[in-house]
Amino acid sequence: MVIPQPLSPGARVALVAPASAVPEAKLQPALDFVRSLGMQPVTYPSCYDANRDGYLAAPDARRAADINDAFSDDSIDGIWCIRGGYGSHRILPLLDADAIRRHPKWFGGYSDVTALHIFLNQVCGLESYHCTMPSTEPEPNDYTMGYLKKALFGGLSGRFQNPDGEPIATLVPGTASGVLCGGNLSLIAASLGTPWEIDTRGRILFLEDIGEKTYRLDAMLTQLRNAGKLDGCAGIVLGAWVDCVPELPERTLELTEIFRQLIVPTGKPAVMNLACGHCATTMALPLGRMCTLDAGQGILTLAKGD
Repeated sequence: MVIPQPLSPGARVALVAPASAVPEAKLQPALDFVRSLGMQPVTYPSCYDANRDGYLAAPDARRAADINDAFSDDSIDGIWCIRGGYGSHRILPLLDADAIRRHPKWFGGYSDVTALHIFLNQVCGLESYHCTMPSTEPEPNDYTMGYLKKALFGGLSGRFQNPDGEPIATLVPGTASGVLCGGNLSLIAASLGTPWEIDTRGRILFLEDIGEKTYRLDAMLTQLRNAGKLDGCAGIVLGAWVDCVPELPERTLELTEIFRQLIVPTGKPAVMNLACGHCATTMALPLGRMCTLDAGQGILTLAKGD
């Protein structure tokens, strides 16, 4: 796995919108946020509302070209998805894996960007960063900013800790080591049966989601189980499940019970409540990095990025 060079003050950072469009009112604050970190934002066409294609930031070819061009341009130091939404997996057939391999560089984002993380990790052999994005969290709190700066500028390693008072909970005790993979459950489930299907074999699988009814989460986890993705992994880390509520509260399975029914039987070391995902207070994770999970102690440790 290629670990990209961390960014530094003055870095030229390409902002791209691989999925949904950026609301016009949020573009300038996003640029200001990047500048506040000491970097120079370089805004690509998909970021502009004029190029919108319905619920997509721009036509598929344009969104893919922005990513290909940003990787190929040696004056660009890193690529930061300005937001998620929907549509990243539509552009996977249009991405130039050879060009990305020739010009590996820092790449970050989360949510729908999960499709791109899987592509970069598995097809291009490039580590990428599950981290907050400029137009969705332009004023992150200290905890989030601390992890974001480590993702951007280096030092994202060692023991990853939740905020005080928010313990990581054990689902299945035990220890496991492997490359960290995963992201948004919806996108991971959508990858199954495609050339970019997630490979969990011997890896630590991270999962999170937002705005899904609990029965939908049940269905997607069941699909992963039935596809052998849970049995094949080394361990499982569950993050935040924001606004994931039952459709019919009077007859439902709570999230914890869904996890106990579908994840605990695998016997894989597993934890829940990692502060990572669509939550306001979130850590950043290096996807593609070796890590160790001590599920009994609720400890996730990431190897150094060198």
